[in-house]
Amino acid sequence: MSRLRFSARSALAPLLAALVLAGCATSPATIDPSSLPVTPTLFRESEAVAASPAAPFQAQWWKVFSDPVLDRLVDQATRSNNSVQVAAARLAQARAIAGATDANRSVQLGLGAGAVRQTDANANNRPKTLVSVGADLSYEVDLFGRLSGASDAASLDAASREALLRSTRLLVQADVAQTYLNLRALDTERAQVRDTLQAYRDTLRLTEVRFREGDVAELDVARARTEVASTESEALALDRRRAGLEHALAVLVGEIASSFQVAPAEWTTALPVIPAGVPSTVLVRRPDVSAAQSSMQAAQSRVGVAKAAWFPVFSLTANGGYAAPEISDLFKMTTRAWGVGALLSLPIFDGGRREAGVQNANAELDIALANYREQILVAFRDVEDQLSALRLLAGQSEAQSRSVASSSRATVLSDSRYRNGLVSQLEVLDAQRSELRNRRQALQVRAAQYLATVGLIRALGGGWV
Repeated sequence: MSRLRFSARSALAPLLAALVLAGCATSPATIDPSSLPVTPTLFRESEAVAASPAAPFQAQWWKVFSDPVLDRLVDQATRSNNSVQVAAARLAQARAIAGATDANRSVQLGLGAGAVRQTDANANNRPKTLVSVGADLSYEVDLFGRLSGASDAASLDAASREALLRSTRLLVQADVAQTYLNLRALDTERAQVRDTLQAYRDTLRLTEVRFREGDVAELDVARARTEVASTESEALALDRRRAGLEHALAVLVGEIASSFQVAPAEWTTALPVIPAGVPSTVLVRRPDVSAAQSSMQAAQSRVGVAKAAWFPVFSLTANGGYAAPEISDLFKMTTRAWGVGALLSLPIFDGGRREAGVQNANAELDIALANYREQILVAFRDVEDQLSALRLLAGQSEAQSRSVASSSRATVLSDSRYRNGLVSQLEVLDAQRSELRNRRQALQVRAAQYLATVGLIRALGGGWV
């Protein structure tokens, strides 16, 4: 009897040693808070939006621009953009994986039936038929959290995919808004160039008349024709750029470029002022930060799952059914059979596979943590970039407005002096070129203000309260 007890203890020794190692290996993965960036109390460039009243918050942020065409394009892109649909499909896939992973925690029940024709050695190898029907039931007792940890990790993966879907929507909406605003800025620039082209043509006609009358030299006519041809070329280049932007919008809203069109129109889009808000809210609103955080938490859970591999697996099984040589006898009491059992298994030596699994999970956690830190840094950089851009663009816009006013006055004076024969035609052309250049630069500054505003909204995660 004592020998039997000794043998049993000897057999259990490896299992007890493995349990001790498992207890040491399953301490939860922790993250040092000091390894994460410190959230500032204020954005350094927050004064960029402090001087003007802020736009009221709207869940559909693009509506603060008060442009019906922009509203329509963004709504269409949100529904039909292919990148959004891919992100939605990946979310559905992640949710399905989470459901399948969580199903491992439930009782598994299966039904089976069969018929076998075989020889019986106990009956002179005469063939006989055996018909059977039964059910198998199994359940893994999650004593050490392996299944729940895997389920939690899969759920966090789904949460990350959901955040990435929101991030994709925000990215597409911002791309649509910026492409559309570039298109409207280009429409205004095209109008400016065509107005200047018409002025050059008028100057050319006047110069040709004066040349025929002998008041000016042929050189003046050649200069006027050069300006007309050069400006016509610029107008065509702007038409080409507009076509490219229109085609890009078509892809964003999910339409064929051949059938998509945004008619030229006056640029009446409002320019809202967006407050920066509290820096910590960026980490809450930005979906890409939320996705990185969920991925990091999923990696933490998987470290626990990898460590749980050191524990034994304990399963309960049961089966029952009927087996008979004839179908008519299948459900008789004498043909029934059943069984119940419990299984405890634990690999003792696996060549380091489980330890490698833990190391891999820890490495994945380090990667996820680094990605999370990087996403936080990128989020604050994006906000500061757009705030500084808006601050500097405001000063640039004011200076450029003065430049436009001065160059416009110079053109009027030069044209008057030329018509009265006081200056040469070259001075008029120089004044017109200077005015057009300054007007186009002012327009580019205005467009940059719109784009930076959209960029700030995107950097803030689509909200600012």
